[in-house]
Amino acid sequence: MTEPIIRIENVHFAYNAQSENPIVALTDINLEVMPGEYLVIVGHNGSGKSTLAKHLNALLLPTQGDVWVNGMNTKNGAHTLTIRSTVGMVFQIPDNQIVATVVEEDVAFGPANLGVPEDELRERIDWALDVVDMQNFRHRAPHLLSAGQKQRVAIAGAMALKPQVLILDESTSMLDPAGREEVLSAVRRLNQAGTTIIAITHYMHEAVEGDRIVVMEAARTVTQGSPREVFSQVEELRALQLDVPQVTELSYALHQRDETFPPNLLTVEEIVAEIIRRKELEVAT
Repeated sequence: MTEPIIRIENVHFAYNAQSENPIVALTDINLEVMPGEYLVIVGHNGSGKSTLAKHLNALLLPTQGDVWVNGMNTKNGAHTLTIRSTVGMVFQIPDNQIVATVVEEDVAFGPANLGVPEDELRERIDWALDVVDMQNFRHRAPHLLSAGQKQRVAIAGAMALKPQVLILDESTSMLDPAGREEVLSAVRRLNQAGTTIIAITHYMHEAVEGDRIVVMEAARTVTQGSPREVFSQVEELRALQLDVPQVTELSYALHQRDETFPPNLLTVEEIVAEIIRRKELEVAT
């Protein structure tokens, strides 16, 4: 049986935990992430999702409970460097992660600091730039790139460290639709190549990309399941001040008018196929 690459056990976390007024950010979180999985974490602002993400590569340590990465406890400082090499993270604003004046130098920064030999370093740069489709921009200055291109450079920099897991913490929230699609395409390619993806987002149509969705509310996980399972709970998600994908909103509305119409369709293609199927059935009868 495959072991989880990340295991979160009874994790509680509070900012300023020793003060008179600690701010509780996580409460009794239990979660496993399997190798190669595409996990999406959603929740409105303040629900705890970004705090949880920072526990997965030891940027934050639990106030109570344990986080295990490949069998290593994040509380053990001897494992911190290995854990951070195993779990890469890309944040919301790419400019905060770009440190060099040329794209390929920025991608090389992390592995070069780990002492990766020159030949292997060249291979890693080429591979990472290929994965995010930025090879043609390798000699460009990052400040001349679009926001979506900058974010792809940030992903390439994280991937050059050869992590097994890549966390994207609201990494498309500052982008326009074209930039978001650029980043999502790169993430799909990484996942298809075997990288475990953990994406934090408030865009519900992006959450459809995942194998599994975890919904957070008030520092807790409140539900999880496949995108179809989670987004079929339209009223429950609305009560949590969360949206559902527009396509699901439409299929749910059509279901309310006609109970035979599926209420939990996720994509435009599914809606179109269902409408065509019903039209063909009408003609046949």
